[in-house]
Amino acid sequence: MAETRDFLFEIGTEEMPSAPLMNAVKQLPRLVSDGLDAAGLAHGNIRIVSTPRRLAVLSSVATETDAIHDIKRGPAANIAFDADGNPTKAAEGFARKCGIAASELIRREDTDGREYIFAEKDIPAAPAMPLLSKLFHDVIANLEWPNYRSQRWGTTHETFVRPIRWICALLGSEVIPVSYADVTSGNTTRGHRVLGPGEHVVSEPAVYEQVLEEAGVLSEERRRQVIADGIAKIEAERSGAHVDTPKKVLDEVVNLCEWPTVLVGTFDEEFLHVPHEIICESMLSNQRYFPIYDASGALTREFVVVGNGKPENAAAIIDGNERVVRARLYDAKFFYDEDLKIPLEDFRERLAKVGFQEKLGTVLQKSERMEDLALAIASAARIGAHAASDAQRAAHLAKADLVSSAVVEFTSQQGVMGGYYAKAAGESDEVAAAIRDHYRPRFAGDELPSGIAGCIVAVADKLDTIAGMFAIDEPPTGSKDPFALRRSAIGILNILRERLHCGYEELVGPALDAYADQGLSFDKDAVAQAVCAFIKGRMEQMARDEKIAPDTVAAVSAGAVSAPVDYFALAHALEDARESDPETFENLATAYARASHLADASLGSEVDESLMGDAERALMHATDAAGEFVQIALEKKDFQQLISGLAALREPIDRFFDDVMVMDEDVALRENRLRLLNRFEAVFAGIADMGALAKKK
Repeated sequence: MAETRDFLFEIGTEEMPSAPLMNAVKQLPRLVSDGLDAAGLAHGNIRIVSTPRRLAVLSSVATETDAIHDIKRGPAANIAFDADGNPTKAAEGFARKCGIAASELIRREDTDGREYIFAEKDIPAAPAMPLLSKLFHDVIANLEWPNYRSQRWGTTHETFVRPIRWICALLGSEVIPVSYADVTSGNTTRGHRVLGPGEHVVSEPAVYEQVLEEAGVLSEERRRQVIADGIAKIEAERSGAHVDTPKKVLDEVVNLCEWPTVLVGTFDEEFLHVPHEIICESMLSNQRYFPIYDASGALTREFVVVGNGKPENAAAIIDGNERVVRARLYDAKFFYDEDLKIPLEDFRERLAKVGFQEKLGTVLQKSERMEDLALAIASAARIGAHAASDAQRAAHLAKADLVSSAVVEFTSQQGVMGGYYAKAAGESDEVAAAIRDHYRPRFAGDELPSGIAGCIVAVADKLDTIAGMFAIDEPPTGSKDPFALRRSAIGILNILRERLHCGYEELVGPALDAYADQGLSFDKDAVAQAVCAFIKGRMEQMARDEKIAPDTVAAVSAGAVSAPVDYFALAHALEDARESDPETFENLATAYARASHLADASLGSEVDESLMGDAERALMHATDAAGEFVQIALEKKDFQQLISGLAALREPIDRFFDDVMVMDEDVALRENRLRLLNRFEAVFAGIADMGALAKKK
């Protein structure tokens, strides 16, 4: 067994942006591990150390590869050599493949008693140093930088996301020779630009992180913990306070510094009169400052800034950041104040010059379609006239803020600012809230609109987009979904399921009619079918994500229950029943599949009781009783009871198939029995395809 030593491989660069840095951290362990494995070098666990100026790998590795005695068996000896003992083409080809001469092949008997030829080759152990040199060069070259253009420096054509300034590569205390784009490796790293400038010797990998810390550099894990501890202290000092740290911004801040110092700054009181969303958006997106909310949830004048300099310079750092944030917040306040001077109707008229989609017209036309669709949705959901009126008014104004100065500057606040402007213009709270919320849910786990009017407008907005893109035959394909139609479909389903409690199929027609009235030409029936299939596909995936078995999903999808609230209730009821009594449902599913296979719809379901035996008569009575029971349960949307009614048919259908020869030679008996099976199958019609639950033998 070869000796093992610790190794260090550090790529030192100009400051890397956070996103490519995090992407590289994900790639490095695989690249290094796969490279070591391919080289035949045994190694330990791989640890990554990263900062804005470095990517480093720490691990242990064998100092040489294992010596190998390689044996390969070739063709039988009588095939490999001719009668004179000369090697045939088969032997020469095998030898060439194994990298030896045919004269070096060995003949011997194998365990099966037959004689074969063998190629034996001793591969001596190889030292790790040259293998690591090549590996580390290739690791640098093979790191990928999606969405970022790599840079060149020096006299070579090699590239990296930012210019490489140093390479530290050690195997134990020895420097591993690595050269990339005119940069050669050594045993030095570089510290924090201010706290530990210049080169610092790393005597061995074990002291690397200690050297970094002494030079003012902490690992990603340490930086994150320092920031978390600092924020926790700030919250504790302000009883009940909360610092808003969105993960994306926090990750970026962690990767913007090497020695974080958590500080608190303040801004002027007057900015608290501006909507807090654009204040926070400005701080988070532009400066990466974290807003502080008080115990009541109200935004305070304070904010958290993470510095990357000497702690003793905290006052200067805070003052500089306060100057920056003041200028940005003045801009936000100016945009908001100017927008308030313009009526929402004027903003809405400007939408005529804003394109929605080349073939689907302007955003103003979309707004008009949303108004009409909002009324259709309100009718389908049986919403009162007052809520329907609020929804129509909100749909009328929903897109108006897209041309406001605040939203042009802070695009993520579309809808939110419209809600503020609507409230300032005297619109009702319900209309303002609906405008504010109509983009929700924006992502998985996002909140639904708070009010019914908002839910209606949200569905109208999302369904209009889906219907339009399908009408022009541009549905999402593979990973391409530029209008986020899949996310929109999931949003529609969640709103219909949780709030509006109506189906989607009845809404697709009105959505397409609005485009037809606009002059768009398409096959309405074909497009409606495609849209419904698309939304149903999302609903099926949602059901599978909720741990409903795929065959249960298939069974329910084959029925006519499509309103999301009913679809999921039925699917969960069927799944629960299968788990609690699997034998009953397995037997019922098998019997249903058999009945479905034999049934002949052309014969109808009217039976002659005089031709029946006991088992047939029992099935008929049970079927009729179950049919009534199931219909009542379906009307009440009591799906547990409905499933119970179907399960009651298990015993009579089992007895029927045990006692009765369906395909009797007597035509009258055979057709009467087939009609009875039609009657049995009709109980399940529109509910679920129970045959889909039968286990495949």
